[in-house]
Parts: sequence; structure tokens; C-alpha cells
Amino acid sequence: MKSGIIYGVNGPIVYIKGRTEFLMGEMVYVGRERLVGEVITLTADMTTIQVYEETSGLKPGDMVEGTDRAIFVTLAPGILNNIFDGIERPLSQIAEQSGIYISRGISVDSLDTEKKWDVKVTVEEGQTVFPGTVIAEVQETKAIVHKSMVPPNTEGVVVKAAADGQYTINDTIAVIKLYDGTELNLTLTQKWPIRVPRPTAKRFPSSKPLVTGQRILDTLFPIAKGGTAAVPGGFGTGKTMTQHQIAKWSDADIIVYIGCGERGNEMTQVLEDFSKLVDPKSGNPLMDRTVLIANTSNMPVAAREASIYTGITLAEYYRDMGYHVAIMADSTSRWAEALRELSGRLEEMPAEEGFPAYLASKLSAFYERAGFFRNLNNSEGSVSIIGAVSPQGGDFSEPVTQNTKRFVRCFWGLDKSLAYARHFPAIHWLTSYSEYLSDLAPWYNENVGADFVSCRNNILTILNQESSLIEIVKLIGSDVLPDDQKLTLEIARVIRLGFLQQNAFHKDDTCVSLEKQLKMMQTILYLNTKSKALVAMGMPVSVLKQDNIFERVIAIKYDVPNDRLDLFDEYMKDIDKFFDRIIELNG
Repeated sequence: MKSGIIYGVNGPIVYIKGRTEFLMGEMVYVGRERLVGEVITLTADMTTIQVYEETSGLKPGDMVEGTDRAIFVTLAPGILNNIFDGIERPLSQIAEQSGIYISRGISVDSLDTEKKWDVKVTVEEGQTVFPGTVIAEVQETKAIVHKSMVPPNTEGVVVKAAADGQYTINDTIAVIKLYDGTELNLTLTQKWPIRVPRPTAKRFPSSKPLVTGQRILDTLFPIAKGGTAAVPGGFGTGKTMTQHQIAKWSDADIIVYIGCGERGNEMTQVLEDFSKLVDPKSGNPLMDRTVLIANTSNMPVAAREASIYTGITLAEYYRDMGYHVAIMADSTSRWAEALRELSGRLEEMPAEEGFPAYLASKLSAFYERAGFFRNLNNSEGSVSIIGAVSPQGGDFSEPVTQNTKRFVRCFWGLDKSLAYARHFPAIHWLTSYSEYLSDLAPWYNENVGADFVSCRNNILTILNQESSLIEIVKLIGSDVLPDDQKLTLEIARVIRLGFLQQNAFHKDDTCVSLEKQLKMMQTILYLNTKSKALVAMGMPVSVLKQDNIFERVIAIKYDVPNDRLDLFDEYMKDIDKFFDRIIELNG
């Protein structure tokens, strides 16, 4: 067995002097407690290892043992409805063995190797199998069928196939004869290195939206399936809550939630919330299609760096089965801070604000693993990445936010003043953008309504007009504005309160279908058109505001149930009556 002797210890960094037989990226066991580590630099006379656990008590002279393989995750039934740490150790099993805190060097299987699953074998003797061929299906949870596949870079002929029945994840399901004549036993389990993207057949351009049920996202700043988005914002602006809403209500098949360096109470909240929630699509518990990776702020910093890659590898595995997966990374700033700390320990030359010079390339490598793909087995699946960014003091000019903007096509900028005004989601329509709109427009036109994109553009135009008018109002007051501009301010208020603001605790408002979103926009814009006509006739806005129609349109989000979209016709009639009433009284 390959081994080395510790020469020095610097926090999570361990040095071995002299030439070793270790490989770059190899997983190693460090010290008597066999702490998990990874080789990160190799020279002729020094090997550097980052340790994913607390290194207190290590000393020069302790032994390091090699494993001949990279840091990997175990891929098999049992991943869903589970919570892992940053290197895929199940926290519930760890709690049973060591209590509420993770003991150093604790070794537990990533997945339950004793549990027997009902397996339906989908290959037969004599069948030629290729990378990605489904060999067995397992009902992993009520919501998800787990498809065990032939590993990439493996093909041959099935010489033996097991009968349907109950098997553990390590039982042989099929034996295949490779083209070189050797036989390979296939189980329900694959091992895959976390830093290597899983191969695919083809990447598709963005053409379908990830529908979240959140109006400001779906309408103004949509994200595509297989897209990337950043949610930057200062403390208390609602980054985590925005991600929670997307995780709960988006039309992704599977959610991977990565708590990367966040507070333990936030992960507790995720666990408690998600375990109570029922998936609106299937009626099953939401946790049946969710996996949580928790690397909280009090856990070792090096494991925080690995947790991102663990999460994306699990997501890619389910994508290979033909599922649409959404990743919530909360937060990439804490991950970048882990990179900064490790870089400082390694005495690397710092770049802006102390972050390493390779911050940008690390971020790009992570976000590039998103996409809509044709898999090796000809199924289609996607991985969408939504990364929260926590800039200190809400300063969007800091390196993590700026570098993230380079690699994502969707930017949902959270605003402190909106959050303090209790306007949630606190995504500001002037600082946010989505580059997916032109790609998704054909889908919206075909599946929602031909005027969806034009309504969206009109809504955004009114909001932009309001912004420039507010600057004038601040200087000279609103009384001097002409009535058409006063009307713009009033309609913008209706849009802000009635459309953009959304109540996560209201049964009809927490998640809204695209059809209802379109109807709401049409109603607001119809009110704008009719009001404009009245103003053009010389009616002052003060007279228009005496009618309660503006407040009624704001209240649509509560008053129209999601399954009663026919009620919108009544609102259109009411707006016509309002028009006639104003003319009658002031004509």
C-alpha cells in the first residue's frame, strides 16, 4: 500500500516531504484516525494534502495511506430523501454513532448496504449493452423511479441477468462480457469522482423554461431548464427564502439543496419545512424527490469546498436517468471563502480581496456543468443551477458577485430597501436581467399565449418609466406632474403590489400558474389602456383614484383562486363599467 509520513500541518493542509507515489487528486487517509483527505499539489520533493476534517492532534511522523482513487460519491438507490455532509456521509447514521456532532475519522457507508430493494431487471442474456443502458429499475421513493445504468466507458454483451426480486445495492444484477473477453459484474451501485463531469451525448440550446410559480421570475426574468442563475443579496434580503420557494414549487423532477457554509438553523428550517410539504404535482412528500447536502458554517472548511461538487455529481446522475434536476447552492460566497482560506494556507499569491487568482475558473467550471442534454442512453435530462451569492454589505461589486455574473445568464438582484419594506421576493426589476427571454419566447407564445412576451415587455416598460419619474418626484414633488405621468406612477404601483409582490404563506399566491400570470398582466394592462383613454379625454387621475378599481386589481392575486381563471372576465367587465361610470359622472 502507498504511504507517506507527515512532515508538517497547517490547519486543514498537511505536507509530506520527499517523493511519494500518490497521484494528483487521489483520496488518502491521514493519521491514526484515518481522516479523509485529497492530494492537491505534487512536486518532486513535497506532496500537499487538504483534509476534509478537523486536523487537531495530527503531528509530524503520522502516517498517510493512499487509496489509488479520486474523491468519489456512491451512486445507487437511497440517495433521495436523505441528508449528507460535504463528502456524502449520511448525517442520520453519523448521529446514531457519534451524537449531534460529527466525530473525527468516523467511517460510515454513504448509502444503506443492508436494505433490500424491489428490483425490476430490464436486460436479458445475449443483449448488447452500452454506456448508460438501463439495467434495472427500482421504485426509490413514491415519486421517483431509480434507473441503474451501465457505467460510462463500459460496453459488452450480457452473459447473465438476475431475475426480478429483492436485492441490496451491492448484489450482482447482471454480468457482462467486455469486448476484451473479461467479465464484469454490474450492481445497482456506481462510484464516480466528484470533480469529473459525467459524459453526455449532446448539449441542447435553451428552449424550455424552468417554471417556478414565482411571478417576477417566470414573467420578467425567466430561467431555462438547464440554465444558470445567481441570487445575490445582503443579509436578510431573502436569498434562502427565494431558493426555498423555487425548490418547493418549480417543475423540476428532483431538487438537490446544498447548504454550503450556511447557518445550521437554516438547514434545520429546510429539513423541517420540506418534510411537512406535499408535492403539488404528485401528492407525495416533497422530500421524496429531494436530497440535502449540509455543510454548515461549524463544519470543516475544506469539506465546504467539496460539497458543491458532491451536489452537482448527484444531480448529473439523476439527469442521466432522464430527469430534470434543479440545484440550490446556498451559498457560493461561503464556498469562495473556503477557497480563500485554503489558498491562504497554501501561501498562494492572492488576487482581489484575498480570493485566489483561480476563483473565476473554479466558478465557471461549476456553472458549466449545468445544461439540457441528450444522455448516453438517448433520454433527455437537465441540470439547472441556482446559486445564492452573499456579498458583504450587499456590495455587488465584490469579486464573487462580479465573477458569477460572467458565467450565469440570469441575475436576480435582491434589494435591501425592498426587503425592509416587506416586499418579497425582494428582486429588483432594475438591477436584474435574464438572457434566456429570446430563447424562451417561442415556447411562451406556443404554450401560454401569443401576447405573453409583449405583455411582459409592457409591464417592464411601465416600471422603467416609474423609476425615472420617481427621480423627478423626489426633486419637485408629484403635484406638478401631468396626469399621464401620474397615471404611470399609479399603474406601476398596481404592478408592484398586485403582481410583483407575492405572499409565500397564502395558498393561492405562493405558487401561480403561467396562465394566471398572463391573465393578471392582461387585466393590469387593460386597466392601463382604459385609464389612459380617460386621461386623454381630460379626466384627472385624482378622479380615477376615487374609484376602488385600482385596489381591486391589486387584490386579484388573493381574490381569484388558481382554479377559477374564468373570474378574470368579470374584472374586464368591471374595468369597462369603471370607464363608463367615470364618463357618465364627469362627461
